[in-house]
Amino acid sequence: MSDKNLPSAQSSDAQPSKENDDGTMSLTEHLTELRSRIIKSLVAVAVGSCVGYFFIDEIMAQLAEPVGKLYFMQPSEAFFTYLKMDIFVGFLMALPVIFYHVWKFFLPALTTSERAVLSIVVPLSVMLFFAGLAFSFFLVLPTALKFFMSFGSEDLTAMFSLSRYFDFMLTFVLPFGFVFELPLVIIVLGKLGLLTSAFLGKYQRIVIFMSFVIGAIITPTPDVFTQSMIALPMILLYELGYLVVKYILRK
Repeated sequence: MSDKNLPSAQSSDAQPSKENDDGTMSLTEHLTELRSRIIKSLVAVAVGSCVGYFFIDEIMAQLAEPVGKLYFMQPSEAFFTYLKMDIFVGFLMALPVIFYHVWKFFLPALTTSERAVLSIVVPLSVMLFFAGLAFSFFLVLPTALKFFMSFGSEDLTAMFSLSRYFDFMLTFVLPFGFVFELPLVIIVLGKLGLLTSAFLGKYQRIVIFMSFVIGAIITPTPDVFTQSMIALPMILLYELGYLVVKYILRK
């Protein structure tokens, strides 16, 4: 047998292809890539936290502005609260990198046209998330705090604990960031053929009703105006996704 083919065979074995000819990857390669992207995302969070550390006092003062003065009840409360918020700030700063690696991980499963959409989807998803956080923090949160503080009196004064306030703020604000991703989720599912405009149109009334129900549950105040501040954005985001699926994707 001739040995002429040996060098090429050895070269092929020495440098295995990361991706097969049909674009598929083995389970080991998927897990290796997933680990690499998780590590890179964690490094981005760490770098963001280091940057946020130099501005943590200004950040904490801005976040505490809706209630004014805060108090800490335990010696270590202030330290661990600052540490938690610094990591959260690092997460927000690293969010574009995290979103990039999430979408990049699923890239091999997408077609060429779908890959082109990623250049729009990734920055749009980040902007929608931050828009949801801003909407909740500047509009909804102050109304909720005003309602809770209205139960005070001359004999009952509100004193907000540092850790309890920031825990409340995070659990109140973060869901809005994910809610604002609704049109993007609808568009992606429509692109994949899992949702159609007929399906979305069929459940429009149910979505409108459930939006006000969710608004009534989330909003601590009983007035319709405050509930509408939550329900109307959800309805508009749903309608935006519906229109894109119907007229742009034509599904």
